[in-house]
Amino acid sequence: MRQHTSRSGPLDTYLVGPKAAESYMKDKGNLPTKNSRYLAVHLRFEIDMAAHSLCDFGGGEEEREELEAYREIHFPALTHIKKTTKLPSPAALRAEGQCPLTPEEAVLMLAALGFKRRTPVYLAGAHIYGGKSRLSALTSLYPNLVTKESLLSTSEITPFMNFSSQLAALDFIGCAAADAFAMTDSGSQLSSLVTGYRIYFGGGRMPSIRPNKRRLASIFLKNSTIEWSEFEDRVRKAVRQSKQVHERPVARSVYRHPRCRECMCTTESDLV
Repeated sequence: MRQHTSRSGPLDTYLVGPKAAESYMKDKGNLPTKNSRYLAVHLRFEIDMAAHSLCDFGGGEEEREELEAYREIHFPALTHIKKTTKLPSPAALRAEGQCPLTPEEAVLMLAALGFKRRTPVYLAGAHIYGGKSRLSALTSLYPNLVTKESLLSTSEITPFMNFSSQLAALDFIGCAAADAFAMTDSGSQLSSLVTGYRIYFGGGRMPSIRPNKRRLASIFLKNSTIEWSEFEDRVRKAVRQSKQVHERPVARSVYRHPRCRECMCTTESDLV
């Protein structure tokens, strides 16, 4: 991801070790000196996430039947509850921010936040529900988008292919090292751990974008009736309101919330 930059990232030493980071810089040779920053996005939109959410994603009856069939096999208890209990409608779930952001909604958010077409993007995640056709909005607006599968050669990625946790570790490195990191679901373990790592080691210089899906849902529902400049302002305000780093709540994981005296070894004034 840093093939066109003359500098290493602030967290490279922590992620790959000082010797590897140093040797990487020595091997840069005659690469261009222009800095190349990149954005990492964890798009949590696999079929299990889509099915469990009970939301609609614009695929009509075929999509509903496919997700229902998946629930019957993988989430039988949820299928039973759905048949015996009155649950909120998909529209109500979306309005409450309970639905995962779709790739199309992720594109709108990133564009509104000012990420330009030329931005290099590292896309983390497993198999996106809907495949390449569902990713077309992302790849069309951000042609410099790569995944671990497209970035690494066959010989490089083959040793990891049968180990899901190791594949996730590759995504962790790609996301943690990024100049900016955006997630589409703050409940994701990978996104939470990446954010915590960037808080702990980043010294306040490694921005992580954690959207408030409820606020965004309200904005998206009105996006056909407002000007783009107003849409940008609303999205940026929604993200600003949810980006603050707070001291770790009681009984919450220090990996996800390292801003605490037990983990950071700081004084009370440093936590303000």
